[in-house]
Amino acid sequence: METLTAEEIAQNYSAAGDSVTLVNQLVAIETLTDEQKDTVSRNVQHLEIMVAKDYWTSEDLAPFNAAITAGKAKIA
Repeated sequence: METLTAEEIAQNYSAAGDSVTLVNQLVAIETLTDEQKDTVSRNVQHLEIMVAKDYWTSEDLAPFNAAITAGKAKIA
């Protein structure tokens, strides 16, 4: 089990939130460039890694999962 301080968990949550924001912004674009698709893919991978972490407590991971689903659908 990974042990992080509350501050480290908050920083990781914030960074994952940034990925959510970026994925959602790109999903809203009608047609993505290859570079934008790569960005979505990288951020979805980051979110999948973050969701799998075992140190979350009361954090809401629903936006992470929603962005993963939306991002995968957009680049499929």
